[in-house]
Amino acid sequence: MAGTANAATQGSLGATSTGSVSISASIANRVRISGLSDVAFTNADPSVDASNAQNVCVWSNTSTKGYRVTASGSGTAGAFTLANASLSVPYAVEWSASSGQSTGSALTNGVAFTGLTSTATNANCASGPSSSASLIVKILSSDLQTMQASTSYSGTLTLLVAPE
Repeated sequence: MAGTANAATQGSLGATSTGSVSISASIANRVRISGLSDVAFTNADPSVDASNAQNVCVWSNTSTKGYRVTASGSGTAGAFTLANASLSVPYAVEWSASSGQSTGSALTNGVAFTGLTSTATNANCASGPSSSASLIVKILSSDLQTMQASTSYSGTLTLLVAPE
């Protein structure tokens, strides 16, 4: 490679010979989300909003520990909906960059929520803080009231986390 300095030194012939090499390393930007749990709203009371908040671990190895999160649901065009055949009900997704929160910033399907910073010190929160963010899923009482009793609605929420 032209212009690359070779820092290796070669040994000379003798009873002993000493040489040395320069060693360098770098890694790519990486993130990890873990600690997620399935959400179940079982026998929800339609007179009040249903809410589920969970602590999750988001780790980033960038110099700022920065990341962004993009959410999408399993509804049409990635909508946040739960369904049973032709029946469906919307839900809302919120995110907080600190754990232990019951409210956060509303996420929009397919739109990255940027400028977040993690407090996690390793990729699975095994040491340091055990979680670094909060995921909050809500169904408004007005939407619960449109649901058919004794009918299970289901869907999938996908969270894409990327380094910043």
